[in-house]
Amino acid sequence: MIVLGIESSCDETSAAVVRMENGKREILSNIVASQIETHRLYGGVVPEIASRAHIEAISRITYEALDVAKVTLSDIGCIAVTSHPGLIGALLVGVNFAKSLAYSRNIPLVAVNHVKAHVAAAYLEYETLEPPFLALVVSGGHTSFYNVTSYTDFCEIGSTRDDAAGEAFDKIGRVIGMPYPGGAAMDKLAYEGDPNAIKLPSPALVGDTLDFSFSGLKTATLNYINSERQKGVEPSHADITASYTRTIVDAIKTKTDAALKLSGAKRLVLAGGVAANSHIRRGLSELCQSRGVEFCRPSLSLCSDNAAMVAAAGYFEYLNKNFADTSLNASALDD
Repeated sequence: MIVLGIESSCDETSAAVVRMENGKREILSNIVASQIETHRLYGGVVPEIASRAHIEAISRITYEALDVAKVTLSDIGCIAVTSHPGLIGALLVGVNFAKSLAYSRNIPLVAVNHVKAHVAAAYLEYETLEPPFLALVVSGGHTSFYNVTSYTDFCEIGSTRDDAAGEAFDKIGRVIGMPYPGGAAMDKLAYEGDPNAIKLPSPALVGDTLDFSFSGLKTATLNYINSERQKGVEPSHADITASYTRTIVDAIKTKTDAALKLSGAKRLVLAGGVAANSHIRRGLSELCQSRGVEFCRPSLSLCSDNAAMVAAAGYFEYLNKNFADTSLNASALDD
């Protein structure tokens, strides 16, 4: 089956064509129209601007994806669209476009959870991967563990109680003057600093829980920066970044180790935009190797928001006959 995926949950408009059949998972095209340069002017995503940009791009990139894949709409067996969670205005653009396209061509439509789509990105590069496994989704809005019991069934077993890791990286990045998105720039700078220069509180909550809290870490780091600046000293950005990154990676490793023990999983899937962070990838790779656990992480291009992952997740929703109709609506909230 050939699936057309559509993604517009935040600041990337994406359309992709994926072939899923006979055990093969092949990306025929994956077009992404990024809004990074636009939002960089404001230091973060402006929802109204994002929505308008999606409207301008979505039709063009959808037909570009079909052209690159060398298929037409008559070849499409299913349209998959991100319906939740995300920015509501941005989601509505993708959902309404997908509904119109599906209805006009009588093509089955499925709604996709954005978090499940991130996990499904791993299926595109690990053809033998199948549930059950443990998934860790790390992004601007999520830092969560899931027991993935089937291709469409997830059970959350741990999460952040406030901010997510991606937001935490971006916030401190802005404070020390890193270009948006701050997380990507901090990933590189962390290699130049001393990871033990600054003692910071761990976001891994103490006790019998797999949860995180990043607000205290952000506050402690901001207090340190402001304290140094009040003394007339600009603290080392490299040391701040290295210490901050090490604290986050150590916390994620600690809770991942506990999640693996609790779930008994023999496979770990890392997903989400922050899964592109090289320090997190290396830390979890070392952990999995020491525990004899298979570690699956999508390539960098499939970590960020893209429609290929939506198409992959949509394929399994199609197999489960979880079809949507013209009453489908977007939601900012998770399931």
